Amino acid sequence: MTRIIGGIAGSRTLASPAKVTRPTSDRIRESIFNRLEALNLIAGSDVLDLYAGTGALGLEAASRGCRSVMLVEQHKQALGGIITNQRMIKAALQKEELDCDIRAEGKSVSSYLTTFSGKFDLVFIDPPYEITNTEIAENLEALLPHLNVDAVVVLERSSRTPIPELPEGLSVTEEKSYGDTVVYWLAN
Repeated sequence: MTRIIGGIAGSRTLASPAKVTRPTSDRIRESIFNRLEALNLIAGSDVLDLYAGTGALGLEAASRGCRSVMLVEQHKQALGGIITNQRMIKAALQKEELDCDIRAEGKSVSSYLTTFSGKFDLVFIDPPYEITNTEIAENLEALLPHLNVDAVVVLERSSRTPIPELPEGLSVTEEKSYGDTVVYWLAN
């Protein structure tokens, strides 16, 4: 069961299509968002959630006060769950008279990055573990023009996989292991 941890929509359960997604655990999400809030990186930020799955990372940011969220997911069944989750979070925000532009795109990450022209302050990349480091490195390269100054990228990978090659302009500021998962904090 995946849920929103904190903020306006805290404790709401998210739809999660069985065997289609691998949502970030509550423990890892809580750790990520505690750090983001301590660094004041959520409020008013524009957020991109690539390989969104259930949308848990981006929707958690919406619940905690970001300005906008773009959820990118190619799998049609997962996208259906994201749309359900998006509606629930929007309803919670509207009840509190708060606004956050939450949108979802049903396309591949590479297709999205080559056709979209916006900029983001915070990016979550939580691909299925079987996605190769080569594909991740290509996506990071394509992401660079979409990053605002001082943007933060949170990359989640299997701890059995080495870090993907980073393009010039991105560097690791922190690495944290959570058993089978490692989270890389990248900055431009």
